[in-house]
Parts: sequence; C-alpha cells; structure tokens
Amino acid sequence: MSAVRILVTGAGGMVGRKLVQSLERDGSVGGQPIDAVLGVDAIAAPGVEVVDIAAPGAAEGLLGSRPDVIFHLAGIVSGEAETDFEKGYRVNFDGSRLLLDAIRLIGNGYRPRFVFTSTIAVFGAPFPESIGDEFLTAPLTSYGTQKAMTELLLADYTRRGFLDGIGLRLPTICVRPGAANLAASGFFSNIIREPLAGRAAVLPVPDDVRHWHASPRAAVGFLLHAAALDGRLLGDRRTLTMPGLSVTVAEQIEALRVAAGDEAVRLIRREPDEAIMRIVAGWPRRFDARRAEELGFRAETDFAQIIRVHLEDELGG
Repeated sequence: MSAVRILVTGAGGMVGRKLVQSLERDGSVGGQPIDAVLGVDAIAAPGVEVVDIAAPGAAEGLLGSRPDVIFHLAGIVSGEAETDFEKGYRVNFDGSRLLLDAIRLIGNGYRPRFVFTSTIAVFGAPFPESIGDEFLTAPLTSYGTQKAMTELLLADYTRRGFLDGIGLRLPTICVRPGAANLAASGFFSNIIREPLAGRAAVLPVPDDVRHWHASPRAAVGFLLHAAALDGRLLGDRRTLTMPGLSVTVAEQIEALRVAAGDEAVRLIRREPDEAIMRIVAGWPRRFDARRAEELGFRAETDFAQIIRVHLEDELGG
C-alpha cells in the first residue's frame, strides 16, 4: 500500500490545526499510511509554513511534491469578507481558483482528491422550514457568494477530470476554542466558551435566533471521511451540506445552564448589534442533510453533546 502526501491550506486556523493534529496522530487517512503532511497558512502559526496562496506562483510551489490529498480550508471568515470586499474575493475566491488551476495545468495523470470547505452561507432567504439537498444556492453575503463560486469551479474541474473534488458545506462550528475571531457567527461560541471559563460574553442577537451547528470534532470527522469517500458515489453534484444540529440561542443558553449553572448564564450580556442581526437574518436555520448522512457523515444530535465535546477536547473535562 503506497503512502500518501497531504496538503492542508488554512492549517493555522482552528479546524486546520485540529485536522493536522489528527492526521499526524493517526498516521493514515482512508486506510492508507501518510508519507508527509504539509500545513500552510497566510498567517504564522506553530508548525505551519507561511504561504499566501493568492500570491503569484504560490499555488504552483505547493504542488511541487504532488500531494495526493488536498484539504483546502484557507479563507477569511464571514464578517471580514463582508467588511473588506477586495480581500474577501482575493482570498476566498482567487486563492481557490489559482490552486484549482495549478492542479489542472500539471496534467499528466495528476488527479488529487480535493476536499474544499464551503459554508451554509451559500443559501439565501427566503428559506423553507428545512432546507433539503435540492434547494438552490442564492447567497446574500459576499462570503457566501465567494464560496458558491468555488463550489461551481470544483464541480466543473472534477467533471473535466482535473481532480477528484468534494465540497463540504460546514455548519457553524461551535464551540470554537481560543480567542474570538471576526466571523459574524462568533457569538454562538462566545456565549458558551467564555462563561464556562468564568468570563463575560456579549450576545448581539435575540434569544429566538435559530442556527445550524456542529462541533470542531465533527468538522474534522467530516474532512477525514470526505478524504476517503469513493468519489463515484457523488456523481456530478460534488458539494454536500453536512449534518448538524438546529437550535435557538435560548436552547444553547439552557444547555449551558445545565452544564455550568445559573452563575455561568448570568455572565451573558445582551447587547443588540444591528449589523450582526442583519447578517444573521440572511442565514439558514435548519437542514435535511439526508444525502450526506446516507454517505456516512455524522454530527452531534443535541447541544449538550456539543458542550461535552468542548469540555473534553479543550478543558480536559
């Protein structure tokens, strides 16, 4: 059995770091031994090579070793993509396009498995009660638009035989460890993570806001499962909406109360933010991820599980 070489873009991000750690710990992917893992990111991080994939020639350089599996996680988050239009398109779309095209130009039978992290922000209102696999992509944010455009490229490059692509529309990942980032969805994690650590957290939206979540552990599981999945099972529809959990903010807070008591809940301060509320209002709330589930993707089934994952993986609980 031949060993595989792996490239992870966005390896300095939270999910990227966890993915690299899992690959290095397990030593295999899809039952094949790993020869090497190269993690890159535009921002310096421990054990990560600093590479801006949108820079001229950067993508070609990353493919010099002909990685067999490419996990493309690099990108800027929703809030930043909305406030910095040019940066959002440069990183989230141009960087992806240049990497895909660098693979195409190698040719000579080189056809890696390419796992791309998309987002549920590719969907736009008005929504049905539950969004199924046939619902159209019509994003209402720049971030969602950039990801939807990359989904189309992924499908076309796969159809043309340049690569074997699979896109994963990730739920909002919660509870994110570490410091808050610029994602508009960051408060979903903040109102759990910070009170569990005895710190105050700001809630910028009403308690009845409903959203779609999965844990960081589930996200890594999605990526690893995608790397090993038989691409023939996907046909021409190469991007899947991942399973998740639909809960309201009130249900999140109640799960926090059960896990850590009223004292933790009192650390949440309600400070309405019109800009955040406008962005969140355009996001989907519930999915019927039947196709992904039939292909073996799994996530948590209640928010208490998501909190337990955070306690176990980040706080040793």
